[in-house]
Amino acid sequence: MTSTHKISNLLARFVLTGTGSEGTARGGLQRLLLLRTFVTVVSVIGLLIFQSLSELPVPLLFLTWLFASVIASILFGYMRLKTAWAVSNPELFAHVLVDVVILLLLLLNTGGVTNPLISYLLVLLAVTATMLPRAYVNSFALGSILIYTFFLILDLQVEHGPGNGGLTEETTFQLHLVGMWVIFLVSAVLIALFITRMAGAIRERETNLAKARENEIRNEQLVAIGTLAAGTAHALGTPLSTMAVLLADLDQLDDDQLREQQLKDDIAVLKQQVYRCKDSLTQLTRYYNKHNVVEQEQLQLTEFVHDIRDYIINVHPMAHVDFIVDGDDDPVVSSDLSVKHAVINIIENGIKAAHSKVEVRFQVIAEQSPHVEIKINDDGPGIPSKVMENMGEPFISMRKESMGLGIFLANAAIQRLGGTIEMFNLKLGGALTLIKLPLHDYGQA
Repeated sequence: MTSTHKISNLLARFVLTGTGSEGTARGGLQRLLLLRTFVTVVSVIGLLIFQSLSELPVPLLFLTWLFASVIASILFGYMRLKTAWAVSNPELFAHVLVDVVILLLLLLNTGGVTNPLISYLLVLLAVTATMLPRAYVNSFALGSILIYTFFLILDLQVEHGPGNGGLTEETTFQLHLVGMWVIFLVSAVLIALFITRMAGAIRERETNLAKARENEIRNEQLVAIGTLAAGTAHALGTPLSTMAVLLADLDQLDDDQLREQQLKDDIAVLKQQVYRCKDSLTQLTRYYNKHNVVEQEQLQLTEFVHDIRDYIINVHPMAHVDFIVDGDDDPVVSSDLSVKHAVINIIENGIKAAHSKVEVRFQVIAEQSPHVEIKINDDGPGIPSKVMENMGEPFISMRKESMGLGIFLANAAIQRLGGTIEMFNLKLGGALTLIKLPLHDYGQA
C-alpha cells in the first residue's frame, strides 16, 4: 500500500494542475525536468538491454556525450529552480526546446524518421499544451510537423537496397513511413486543438473551485457569527425581561415606600441578571475573535452539562429543573457556544411552558453511530399545533414578547454539527424534545 502511494505521488508530479505556485511556469519547469530525468533513465536501461540482446552497431561515443549533455541540462534546470527569480513562459518554452534539440541530435545519428523515438515529439507537444499559452503550442505543433516532414523527405530521397522482396518491399516501407507521418500530423493537430482547450478549461475550473471554496468558508464564518449573534440576542431576552419587571415595580414605589422596602434581594437579582448579560456578550466577543469561528471546541460531557446547568440555575433560580446524566461514560463532545445556546433555549421554553418541573436527561448511545442523546421533558400543555406544523421555521412563536427565533436557531446550530433535533407531544401531557449530538471519536483507541 505504501509503495503504491509513493508511485501515485510520483506520477502526480507530472500532472500540471492548480493555479497557485504549483500551476505556474516554475511548477511546469519542475515537471519538465522530472520527465526528462525519467526518460533518460529509461533510455539508458533500454540501451543496455538492447546491447546485450542485439549485435547491431550503436554509436556509443556519441550516445555517451549526448547523455552527458542531458544530465548537464537537468542539473542546470534544478539549479535554476533553487533561485528566487520568477520563471517566465519564454524561459519554460526554451527548456522544452532543449529536449527538441537533444531529440534532433539523436535522430540525425540513429536512423532519422525510422527511429521510433521521433514520436516523442508528440509527448513534448502534449506537455507544452498543458503548461503554456496557445501561441507557444501552435508554434511547437508547426515546428514538430516540419521536423517530421524534413526527416521523412530526407529518408525518401535515400535509395534503400531492394532486399529479398525487390522494389515492392521498398515501396511498402516508404508507404509505412508516410502513414506514420500522417498519423503524426493528425495527432499533432488534435493535441494542439483539444489538449490546449482541455488544459485551459481545467485551469479555469480549478480557479472557480478555489474561489467557491473561499466563498464557502467565508459564508460559513458569517453564518456562524450571525447565528451566534442572534442566539446571544435571544439569550439576553430573559435577563432583560426580568430586569424590566423589577425596575417597573420599583418605579411604581414612592419615596416612603422605597425607604421602607427591603431592596437588597431585588438589587441582587438585578446584579445577577446584568452579570448574565455581560457574560453572554463577553462569550460572543471571545467567540468572534477566534482564529476560526467555525472551529468546534472539544469538552467533556460533564463540563458541557455543568455549563448548561449553571446558566439555568443562575437565570432561573426559582425553576424546578432536574439534570440527570445516565451512565458513567464521560466522552468528549464537539460543541460551541451556539449549541449551548440551543440547548438552553429549549430548556427555557420548557420552563415557561411547564406546570411544575422540567427534566433534562443526558445519555450516551454507543450503538451504531455513537451520539449523546439529550431529552428535555416538561409537564406543560404541549407544543401548539401551529408551531408543530412550522417547526424549524423562523419567526414562529405563540408568545408576543418572543422573536420566534429560538427553535430556528437551535435547529440550525445543532444541524451544523451533524446532529438532529425532534419535538413531540406526549400522550400523558407535556412536550419532549430529543436532541442528538454525534460523538465522532467515541470508542476509538
